[in-house]
Amino acid sequence: MNLGKKKALAARTLKVGKDRIVFIEARLQEIKEAITKQDIRDLVKSGAIVIKNVKGRKTIVRRKSRSPGNVRRKRRSRKRDYIIMVRKLRGHVKGLEEQGKISRDETKNMRKKIRNKFFRSKAHLKEHIGGLK
Repeated sequence: MNLGKKKALAARTLKVGKDRIVFIEARLQEIKEAITKQDIRDLVKSGAIVIKNVKGRKTIVRRKSRSPGNVRRKRRSRKRDYIIMVRKLRGHVKGLEEQGKISRDETKNMRKKIRNKFFRSKAHLKEHIGGLK
């Protein structure tokens, strides 16, 4: 006899997969007569229907080697910091050149150093310029 519908009803009632539900062969006639969810619950309690344990690894077990966070975000924030610093330093160097405090050649040299992250901050740039004179 085909008890597929009973197995589906039991799976829905007990909130488990169909593969985990096992009908006891000796009590198949009782299972065939069950038509409500309460009938299924009573059969589980009496032992006519058995629920198997979960096979394999549980989803709770996680790999411990994975690091938290998003790598791309770190790179983006570093790039953003670089852009802010470069714009600040280039603006300062341009202002100094317009005021006539440094020559065109010195400006070109400074811009190359700015691009290569030679200066840590605007204060470091000012200190370097003070050392040149």
